[in-house]
Formats: sequence, structure tokens, C-alpha cells
Amino acid sequence: MGRSVLLLVNHHKPGAIQALDEVRKLIGAHGVLADEQEANGEPIGTTVRADLIVVLGGDGTILAQARRCAHLDVPMVGINFGNLGYLAEFDFAAFRRQAGSLIGDGGLTLSRRAFLQASILSEGEVAPRFVGLGLNDAVITAGPPYRMIELELTINGESGPTIRGDGVIVSTAIGSTGYNVSAGGPLVSPELESLSVTPIAAHSLSFRPVVLPGSAVVELGVRRANRSDAGGTTLVLDGQVDEPTVQGDRIRIERSAQSIQLVRNAESTYWRTLMRKLHWAVSPSADG
Repeated sequence: MGRSVLLLVNHHKPGAIQALDEVRKLIGAHGVLADEQEANGEPIGTTVRADLIVVLGGDGTILAQARRCAHLDVPMVGINFGNLGYLAEFDFAAFRRQAGSLIGDGGLTLSRRAFLQASILSEGEVAPRFVGLGLNDAVITAGPPYRMIELELTINGESGPTIRGDGVIVSTAIGSTGYNVSAGGPLVSPELESLSVTPIAAHSLSFRPVVLPGSAVVELGVRRANRSDAGGTTLVLDGQVDEPTVQGDRIRIERSAQSIQLVRNAESTYWRTLMRKLHWAVSPSADG
């Protein structure tokens, strides 16, 4: 009979709309379409019963739908209709070729990835005023009017340095290829449970990124922030969820108990994707 499928579609992606009818037919040929919904932020009720989630979109769509569907604990297949397609491992041709095993009764190669949980506590408070999840990263960014901010770093309760600059990125291993690497952070194998702490334009010649075990608890005390009435210093999760922060706030970032199961593309590997899509270690070209 095959698997029952929850289909989530980003209708802002023209390629996803063009492929939608064929995706429905492939699901019907190998399994059952349990439900189809727009890939937005609306809650998915627990009455939805599915063995597999298929998402049509790009990496941003996958990030948003991973947070949306975390409570379902159902494997997720990402079909890329965006640009890079790093988290959305399947292009449409690969999904078409592998539809029988993905939707049928074939075995799935899964990678379970834990979310980050980020909490903001106001000065003097013990209960957080904000709690959110991120699969890739939690970023404290200076924000308008773009003056340097100061963050006091604490790791597992032990006081560390003060970060002066444009902010800091705390990323998971799977998120290390995103904003983290653009800011000079390390590439980390997704098989590792780890957190990377990478400063953004640090006002220091010696502040280097650091990789911590996944069990680490990172706290950042906001000692200088930009005004919230001008946009201001902000906590941003996966580049999609943002919450303003002010001087005196404490931001706690740690591994969440919630996770997502991502279905791996049997025709590719992490290292092959690094070389093909991010051009890892490609030699300079003499052309031109």
C-alpha cells in the first residue's frame, strides 16, 4: 500500500506549482496522499496522520516547515525548487527516480537533527519572555542604527569573553554551511552533535570561532544594544523568526529536546554536496 503522505507546497515557487500534478500522481501511484497544505506557518493539527512529509520549496521552506512539523516526529523529504537546495536534498528528477522507495515500502535513510532552543530572559526575571526553535542557527544581530553591540559570553555557566562587534552566530552542525560559514565559521560534519559560536565582525584580531559539544549551554548577556525604536538588536532564528532584545536581557541557547528526521538522498553524500553546491576546496580558475 505504501506510505501515507502529508504534502506541503510553497506556492510562491513557480517550479513547485509546475511539478505539483506529477508529484500528486507519484504519491498516488506508490502510496496515499493523506493531506495537502500550503507551506506556511499555520499549525498542523495532531489529527493529521502521515508516515512521510513531502515539502516542495527550497531550503528556507524546509527550515520553516521543520519547525512547523517538529511535534509530528515524521520523516521529511525536501524537494528543491529554490536556489542552493542544501537541506532540500532532492531535485525533482531525483525524487521522480526514487519515488518508489521513498513513498512505497522501501527503506529510508534518515538523519535526525536536533533543534536549537533559544530563550530570552529580561533582567531580573527567571521565566523567559520568549522561547523559539531554530534548526540552522540562532543569531544575535546588532540591527539598526548599526552601532557596535556588546555581549557577555558564558559557556556552561563559566564566564567567557565580551564580544564587541556586530553580533554572534550560534549554529548547529547542519547549519554550519549557512550564515556561520559566510561569517568565517567552521564547516562541521552534520553527523556531529555540536554548536559553533562565531562572532560577526568582532572588534578583535584574536576572537576565533569555537566548536562546542552539542550538550553545551551558551548564554549571552546583552550589555550594549541598539535602540528597539530604530529596529534594534534582535535575536533571529533560521533567518525567519525574530525577537527584539534590549540591554540587560540574557539569551540562553541550547539543544532542544525536539528534533526532525530528514530523509537523505541515496544518490548523494554530504561531502559530494559540499563540493558540487558550495564548491568546497575548488582551485582558483585561470580562465579569463
